[in-house]
Amino acid sequence: MDTLQDVLLRVGSYSPRSRIGFYDLDHTSSPTYLTYQSLLQIARQYGALVQSLPGFRKKQPAIIYLEDQRESICWIWSILFAGGVPLILPQLSNLPHQRQKQLGGLSAMLQKPICITRHESLCLLDGHGFIIYTIEGLMGLKPTLNNVLVGATSRDLALLILTSGSTGNAKAVRLTHGRPFLNWVGPDHVASLVEIHLQALWLGVDQFHVHPANMISSPTLFLDIIERHSICYAFAPNFFLKSLISAVLSEPRGRERRDLSSLAILVSGGEANDLNTCKMVSHCLAEMGAPKNTLTPGFGMTETCAGAIYNVDCPHYDVKTGRRVASVGKCIQGIEMRVMKQSLATDPTVTAPGEAGSLQLRGEVVTKGYYGNPETTSRAFTVDGWFITGDTAAIDSTGRLTIMGREKDDINVNGINVSSDDVQAVLEQALGKKISRIICFPNNNNGSEQVTIAYTLPAGVTQVAAMAAIEDGVVQTCLTGFGCRPLVFCVRRDTLQLLPVSALGKISRPKMRALFEAGLFNKDVAFSRQCIDQLRSHRSQLVSTAKKEDEMCLIHDFAQTLDVKPGTIDINTSIFNLGFTSMNLIRLRHRIETRLNTKISVLTLLKYPTPGSLAAILRSQEYSASNQSVEVAYDPVIVLKPTGNKTPLWLVHPGVGEVLVFVGLAQQLRERPIYALRARGFESGQAHFRTIHEAVETYLAAIRKRQRKGPYAIAGYSYGTMLAFELTKRLEAEDGPGTVRFLGSFNLPPHIKERMRHQDWNSCLLHLAYFLGLVPEAYANNMNLEEFRNLSRLAALNTMLEAVDVDRWVDLGLSRQDIERWADVAYGLQRLAIDYDPAGIVETIDVFHAQPLQGAATSQEDWVMDHLDKWRHFCRTSPRLHAVGGAHYTMIGPEHVVAFASKLEAAMEARENFYERSRR
Repeated sequence: MDTLQDVLLRVGSYSPRSRIGFYDLDHTSSPTYLTYQSLLQIARQYGALVQSLPGFRKKQPAIIYLEDQRESICWIWSILFAGGVPLILPQLSNLPHQRQKQLGGLSAMLQKPICITRHESLCLLDGHGFIIYTIEGLMGLKPTLNNVLVGATSRDLALLILTSGSTGNAKAVRLTHGRPFLNWVGPDHVASLVEIHLQALWLGVDQFHVHPANMISSPTLFLDIIERHSICYAFAPNFFLKSLISAVLSEPRGRERRDLSSLAILVSGGEANDLNTCKMVSHCLAEMGAPKNTLTPGFGMTETCAGAIYNVDCPHYDVKTGRRVASVGKCIQGIEMRVMKQSLATDPTVTAPGEAGSLQLRGEVVTKGYYGNPETTSRAFTVDGWFITGDTAAIDSTGRLTIMGREKDDINVNGINVSSDDVQAVLEQALGKKISRIICFPNNNNGSEQVTIAYTLPAGVTQVAAMAAIEDGVVQTCLTGFGCRPLVFCVRRDTLQLLPVSALGKISRPKMRALFEAGLFNKDVAFSRQCIDQLRSHRSQLVSTAKKEDEMCLIHDFAQTLDVKPGTIDINTSIFNLGFTSMNLIRLRHRIETRLNTKISVLTLLKYPTPGSLAAILRSQEYSASNQSVEVAYDPVIVLKPTGNKTPLWLVHPGVGEVLVFVGLAQQLRERPIYALRARGFESGQAHFRTIHEAVETYLAAIRKRQRKGPYAIAGYSYGTMLAFELTKRLEAEDGPGTVRFLGSFNLPPHIKERMRHQDWNSCLLHLAYFLGLVPEAYANNMNLEEFRNLSRLAALNTMLEAVDVDRWVDLGLSRQDIERWADVAYGLQRLAIDYDPAGIVETIDVFHAQPLQGAATSQEDWVMDHLDKWRHFCRTSPRLHAVGGAHYTMIGPEHVVAFASKLEAAMEARENFYERSRR
């Protein structure tokens, strides 16, 4: 049995009941299944289709860029059966110049390969010479069964797997059919593809793939799935094990003990395993019935077909030897290791037991080189054929390996390698002349690697304010571009001489790390933290004499709502800059109302978002001392972000009419003003809209008042999509096609009247309660809607109030009148659309699709293809579809908003770039 195709042929033919289970994003109750037999049929069928595609070349790379695990696995095998070499492209960077750099390097290396992706990803892959085929387009073709398997030998190239992830210049590691394939994560990671998928396939046993976001957001799900399916072999990196222990310790006492007696091996790799975590995990697993040595730290690389060295006596051996981090153990069959003295490059010598040096490997499981990159291949091997890993390590007297660190400059963030060069380059560009020097390096002082940024100020610059601005810029850039929160500090003048600068002026990262971890920059870190904290406190003190008592009270209200120090807030600090969520705003309103014994609308907070402006309006003549609420004339525009140099984004409210849901999203979008349109009817005396036309005319006038001419960018959440579509038609009719550069639909199809006709006041009340988190999803989904809809409004309200989470109700400070008025607004909006039929054409539309509402579609695929895709009938160009995390009500909630904002910004940028190119 020489090739991967042989493995699937055998298992697909003789193990028909064995299968792969997939837990898709936000679907954790039960998996969907694909049998090995079905996988074989798909591979043969679509392998024939791939063979027929223009541009496909046998024994040459074919790129796969898909987010869905099931689709990725199916197309890997289809390309293999076509005789190609599959290469899975990792998730592309959110930063355009990084993405261009990565794709440009791949295009040059692979020489115009075919690329299989989804339509929504086309905008990310433009201009790089790939021959692109979309799943949507391929599904329209009719493949024939391929009965002829392309001949391959054990020495032929089987797979290409990229190193350096999505953050550096990728190297494509060559893995041939003859390597023993022995993991978990995304299919673009060697551990998932080789150590879990292929190993389980070889053995003919079931395997389960869970979307990483499911695990990271709810770590104990990992244990639940192990128990549910009697898993015997799994993988988890050190950062996840820490989260897992924290989550387990937070579970309520008395919870029924899980049964993990089936679990034999839990491999952990990707970064060093600190011993304290190992001991806690091992103890936890043992209490649940697993063997005491279940946790198995290991070492592997893409170049070694994933895990190749394992510690099968953890944590006992490491505790006995007094280690701080766990050993990664001994080699499996098919690989050898040695550690060489780093200082003797011309005359290499093996280190003594326990002595640190350069780790080198060789054997059948080690790659023979990098595809299309002979120079890098040559540098990666010694003259006697050993692969240089780039790691500093030591082998003890028992033959066990311990990894000490890396010689290379990558930083391991949550198991993903981030290029120090890339982080540093982006920061240098973002900060410009604000800094003199900057260096990015890892530190491991807290047991897990952290991106660390040290910088020096330009000559003559000593302001503490500059340090605060630099720290804010660094943190924002790293979170947005690399998904990590760095440690940032300024190197003081007194410490400049410690910087390890070479004769050429380069700061050595390994030396900088060593100095930092030795504590030589502790005073600099403390100085930076102290200066920035004092600055914020000082700013508060400078204006304290000018603050009136009501302003001071509001500052404390803001601080207590967010659980921060009042000194970090002054009278001009906006709620939008403080990170207020929609629920924080409602809590803030409740806190102020309770203290003042009066009613204040959320609109007042949105219109007057600083302690100073809010205090002024509350003490103005509009404020009634007789405990009546502040009256604010209706203006649909809520300014979520007033400044920015990109096209402003207009966000149209969902069916509940409120715009609080956009607060978190606005905080994630940079460099453009953000405005939201709020429905009429929330405030006392305001009439609801009577027609869609009236709403559109009102919103159009408000938009024109703020932004007289285009280009425009508009998006609607759910129901708001319909209004955004109508607004776009009006703007394009008045200013011409293309004046709206971006139109976004957040999970709403064009045809909505049937669903609107099923909405009455009671069902609007129920959806509102779920939207606010007053009742759980299960309550809303299990409600007998017919019975509930037949209740009177009073009875429906009483029924709902009996089921609400009392603590949350009190926390939000809601009253019966509040919820009734809100339901009135929602119901009024639904009634406007009971006879709505979409008509007309817009230039473009981008559709962001999440899990649909219950009953809206039979499946996610049905929702996208049979409902959302109908936007093509109302658009001059093909709609661009973007899959996002979460469900209809949670897609821009706290758990998913960062990823959603990244996709939204990328989509807007793609549209803007397209129009700019077309103008040239």
